[in-house]
Amino acid sequence: MNLFSILYKNPDEGISEKEHQEPAFFLDLHLDQIVDALTSGFEEYDLKPFFYDSLKSVDAIVYRQEIIRELGDTQLFEVLKSFSDGMRTMRKHLVQAEKLHYPYQKKRWFLDAVTIYCETITCLANNLGHLDLTSHGFLALREFLNQYSQSPGFTSLVAEIAQLNAELSGVTYHLHIRGNEITVRKSESNRDYIKEVEHTFERFLQDPVQPFHEQFSEYPDMNHVEAKVLDLVALQYPDVFAHLDAFQEKNLNYLDKTVARFDREIQFYIAYLELVARIRSKELSFCIPQVSDADKAIESREGFDLALAINLAREEKTVVTNDFFLEGRERIFVITGPNQGGKTTFARVFGQLHFLASLGCPVPGSTARLYLFDKIFTHFEREESIGNLRSKLEDDLVRIRTIITQSTSRSIIIINEMFTSTTVQDALFLGTKVLEQAIHLDLLCIYVTFLDELSMLEKTVSMVSTVAPENPDVRTYKLVRRPADGLSYAIAIARKNRVTYEEIMERIPS
Repeated sequence: MNLFSILYKNPDEGISEKEHQEPAFFLDLHLDQIVDALTSGFEEYDLKPFFYDSLKSVDAIVYRQEIIRELGDTQLFEVLKSFSDGMRTMRKHLVQAEKLHYPYQKKRWFLDAVTIYCETITCLANNLGHLDLTSHGFLALREFLNQYSQSPGFTSLVAEIAQLNAELSGVTYHLHIRGNEITVRKSESNRDYIKEVEHTFERFLQDPVQPFHEQFSEYPDMNHVEAKVLDLVALQYPDVFAHLDAFQEKNLNYLDKTVARFDREIQFYIAYLELVARIRSKELSFCIPQVSDADKAIESREGFDLALAINLAREEKTVVTNDFFLEGRERIFVITGPNQGGKTTFARVFGQLHFLASLGCPVPGSTARLYLFDKIFTHFEREESIGNLRSKLEDDLVRIRTIITQSTSRSIIIINEMFTSTTVQDALFLGTKVLEQAIHLDLLCIYVTFLDELSMLEKTVSMVSTVAPENPDVRTYKLVRRPADGLSYAIAIARKNRVTYEEIMERIPS
């Protein structure tokens, strides 16, 4: 049988040790919050490394996008959910078997786990056989399952399970209890004495009587008396219990590695699509983006901050959407406007969209055309650390120099309010030098700044966060393409925090 992966077009690919670590830019872009929300409830699958691992080719992305489109079929999605439930039940049986103390009880739970596994595989293969599949991923899955479910190893396992279950069902015995002594003997007759007693005394029954049935709770644990009885029963049926012993020894490695890999990898799609469904219920759009590793003309319509949308959804609120595009030789967004107007959020949206697209996932927005990067770098403000003994300005310079040195023409750099600790003249000089390096590399960049002059450089596009025309105190959180206007509307923030000149003077004793 051929190797198969539902996540990677090339099954030999997979997550490396590096991808087990959260990328450095996750915190700045709030991608850590998104991944936490995605993997909540899926902890047993260890999905986070998959969400850290951006794909490096358009073909690999298209492979996942085809699967995402096909999962829009509710019937297919439910088939896969049913498969996941079956595999989860199987694992619970194995865990329970490990907790038990008595050998035959442990082996019966193991048999039940393998039974559930075979039934789950057979059911999935049959269900996929009745669906009209088109994606390369699901077609390969169906082919693998057909081969696996018809392989000699699997069919012989199914046959042995049926035989062993039939043998165990045929185990009948009598208990003779006298005082503290219990005698176990094989049942030689299938006679039902209860029915004989009822028939004998039927003519004495005048009125229907209330049945006095005792309901026994079924616990997975077995006490020492039950365990000893089971040992005595095993002595009466040595061949059956020898078969049970041999079954576990022979089938300890029954779980196929490709099936186990699929069971884990398919949760990547299920987790993401379930989150998408929750956010879509808030009247927000998602789309499967067009991704290119050559064309840097990018576009997004009605994009939004997914981390913010997740948090606001808990409060029954929704987010503001924004549009952006770059065309021709445009490469850099210079974002200006009033404080607390959505500039940093817009920068995060830009990074989130490109990263989620690199996973082959739907992205926030009604339409999107995005670029496949090699690396993402972020430069957001950091708290000063006494550990490095550097000033804030020096730290900014060291960090941005490292970013520029490691960047290529295929990189994305997202800068948020850099050089705020120095004079306007120095900040403008340094900011210009940084953007000149970005322009030279021809990479994509966002620069959130209070320096309007940076938006006049080559390859830059000015975007401005806006306020309500009738009330400058109200932020719209909408960003538009237009020349920077130099308005920060700082007085609105001062009024909000009651620190205008007049309010301060009122507090100062005369």
